[in-house]
Amino acid sequence: GRGRQYRVASRVRFGDTDPAGRLRLDALARLVQDIGNDDLADAGLDAASPWVTRRTEVRVAGAWPRLGEPLEVTTFCSGLGRRWGERRTSVRSAQGAAEVSAVWIFVDADGKPARLPAEFLTVYEESADGRRPSTRLHHPPPPPEATTRPWPLRATDVDAFGHVNNAATWAPVEDEVSRRGVVPRWAELEYRGAIAPDDDVVLRGEAGAGDDLWLWLTCDGEVRASARLGC
Repeated sequence: GRGRQYRVASRVRFGDTDPAGRLRLDALARLVQDIGNDDLADAGLDAASPWVTRRTEVRVAGAWPRLGEPLEVTTFCSGLGRRWGERRTSVRSAQGAAEVSAVWIFVDADGKPARLPAEFLTVYEESADGRRPSTRLHHPPPPPEATTRPWPLRATDVDAFGHVNNAATWAPVEDEVSRRGVVPRWAELEYRGAIAPDDDVVLRGEAGAGDDLWLWLTCDGEVRASARLGC
């Protein structure tokens, strides 16, 4: 495509996989977050600038990357709004690829959405090519019959902005996948609000139509994040 693309080589490591050697969802999210950060730094932009994730979609073509496999990771800005951007990242192994699309919102020092800086637009407008991604969220609330269990937070879940990191939000999703003995082919995670270090988090789940699985992270009955998976 047109415009800037950033590409790095990586590898699936021991800390990235489930017991069967599959690249975990939370490890994939962290890899995508890291290459996006590296792209900003490589472009001469502020790599510490504050962004929060609004929505992330993952689709796997072929086999999931596995322990020890080399990876080719490519990322680019695929859309822009006034206060947000969409980044697409391809994580390719010899047997398949995980394609990740994430909508990020740029925020100010108070955590409120802010206009994208001019220097950011200069770097990424060409690859965005006029596309304007939606920030709307579509997941329904959890039904009354959804299963519930507590999800205790760890200090390592919290990032420099004082809330649970977007990659760490995938950890309970991965845990539920493991408990149910399924392997997702696609997944979508929506972020509705920040999870603070002292929040009491409840994980709710329900098997949907077909092979769908729905999950919600709630605090005091309020949904902070939700996931839909196809297994």
